[in-house]
Amino acid sequence: MQDETLIEQFLDHLWLAERLSHNTLSAYRRDLHKISLQLAKNNQSLSDCTRESLSAAIFDNAQKNSSKSRALSAAKRFFAWRQEIDQNTPNPTQHIHSIKKNRHLPVIMGENAIDALLAAPDTSTPLGLRDAALLELMYATGLRVSEAVSLTLGEIDLNVGVLHTVGKGDKERLVPLGEVAVEKLADYLKNARPNLLKGVACDFVFVSQKKGGITRQLAWQVVKRYAQEVGIYQLSPHGLRHAFATHLVNHGADLRAVQMLLGHADISTTQIYTHIATERLKQIVHTHHPRG
Repeated sequence: MQDETLIEQFLDHLWLAERLSHNTLSAYRRDLHKISLQLAKNNQSLSDCTRESLSAAIFDNAQKNSSKSRALSAAKRFFAWRQEIDQNTPNPTQHIHSIKKNRHLPVIMGENAIDALLAAPDTSTPLGLRDAALLELMYATGLRVSEAVSLTLGEIDLNVGVLHTVGKGDKERLVPLGEVAVEKLADYLKNARPNLLKGVACDFVFVSQKKGGITRQLAWQVVKRYAQEVGIYQLSPHGLRHAFATHLVNHGADLRAVQMLLGHADISTTQIYTHIATERLKQIVHTHHPRG
């Protein structure tokens, strides 16, 4: 059976069994296609590769270690699935070990820098009102960029001050908005969104001059543009999510509560923010203590 067909059958299985998101399935598809192409250079395929040839296809290239580890993870799941449907199928990943990765803590913006960013949009214009509401929402809720751009009018309740979102793995969660986010969203929805849509019906909260919902790429551009305007050169939408979580932890928020707000399935994913807070405290002591 051709690799292409096998990969698509595997992805169908993941979608049916686990309801993985489109983005997650696309990542599995990319990694498995890359492995398949590498194997083809040695006249092998996913159907007949050996441990040695598969290991070479994953590791003997110029990718970053994180990319290689992700590709190995995809391969392990693929061959585990093949064994589920045919126990006689060999699993060449069985004795292939992942590269140990150094844990890099994300760069976190200080609260003053975030305040400057949120104040940067020109709110005298419809686009400025939209951008101000988008930035405030992302920082106030910790939404992923995909969650923010897919947010619909029916998923926000400004009277109660909460929003409903569906995250990775189709996991639903309710997230409080905060007073400032409610105010900026209300201002945008009343005074900017109708101007941008010009009578065209649209369910998405954040819209563009093209009279439809904004894209992830546009959200990235919005964050990058205003970050650069205030002198921040290493900030992405995910950086706002990191800032949201870290600032909560810095102010004493319970880690389990932060896990729920972020939509993390595993508390270990959230624990990185305690490491960030600890590193920040070490820096403060080093800078300000007489014996630091």
